[in-house]
Amino acid sequence: MTKCRLYPPSWAELQQFPDAPRDLLEVLWSGAYPRIYDRGIPPSQWLADYLATYVQRDVRQLLNVTDLQAFTAFLRLCAGATASEVHLSRLGADAGVSHNTARAWLSVLEASHLVFRLPAWHPNLRKRVVRSSKLHFVDTGLVCHLLGIRAPEELRTHPLRGAVFETWVAAEVMKRGRHEGLTTELFHYRDSAGLEVDLVVGAVRSVILAEAKSGATIASDYPDSVRRLTAAIERRDPQIRVASRVVYGGDERQTRGSTEIIPWRDVAKVSWQPAPAGGPSSSTT
Repeated sequence: MTKCRLYPPSWAELQQFPDAPRDLLEVLWSGAYPRIYDRGIPPSQWLADYLATYVQRDVRQLLNVTDLQAFTAFLRLCAGATASEVHLSRLGADAGVSHNTARAWLSVLEASHLVFRLPAWHPNLRKRVVRSSKLHFVDTGLVCHLLGIRAPEELRTHPLRGAVFETWVAAEVMKRGRHEGLTTELFHYRDSAGLEVDLVVGAVRSVILAEAKSGATIASDYPDSVRRLTAAIERRDPQIRVASRVVYGGDERQTRGSTEIIPWRDVAKVSWQPAPAGGPSSSTT
C-alpha cells in the first residue's frame, strides 16, 4: 500500500474555495486548513479547537507526554522559532524539559506533519557552512494562532512578520514538490561570514536560490544574498547551474539582473524544479 501525505491546500488549491482570502496578511493569518473554508468556520475558532484536539488526544497516542502544559509551551516556542535554525537545547530549556525530550517532541511534530526542517546546504562550500537545520511550520495560520496574533492586521507590525512570510513561501514550495512527486530537496544556507539564503531548492548539479521578503515594495538590496551566493558557487564550481529568485509581498513582477522578483501571488505560477545543468532556466509553468 502506498502511503500518502496529505498537507493543507497550497495557495493555488485554496483558490478553489469562493471565500478564500486574497490579501497577503489574511492569507498568512488564516492559514490553509480546508475546513475553515469548506465550513465557513472562523480561523481562530477552528485553530483553537484543532490545537486542543491535537495536544489532548493525538499527542498521547504518538508519545507518552505526561506534562501537556510543558508540551504546549514547547509548541508555542517552536512557533516563535519558525524560519529560524533549530537549537534543541535552548528550546528544551525554555520549555523546562531536557534536550532529549525536546528532540523527541520535535520528532512528534514532524511525524504529524505540523513542522518540517530544512537541512543546511553545503556542496563544495562545506568548510564555511553552519550546519544547523531550519524549522518551518506547514501552516502559517497555526503559527499565528500559537503566537497569539488575533487579527490579520496585527501582522503588519509584528516582529515575526518576515519569519511567518518566509515559512509560508517555504511551505508552498515544499507542498508543490510533494504534490508533483518531485525528488528535489529543500535546504537553507548560512555560512560563518553571515551570508544567508532562505531557500535552496537543490538537484545534483542545479539549484534555485530564493529569498522571501514580506515587504510590498521592492528594495534595492532584496537580491543581495542570492547574488552573493550565486557568485560564490560559480567561483567554486562553475558546472553547477544556479537560478536566483526573490518572492516578495508586492504585486509587480520584475527581473533585476539575473534574479527574478516574484510577487507572492505568483509563487504557484513558477516552476520550482531546478533546470538540468546546461538546460533552460526554470521559469513560469
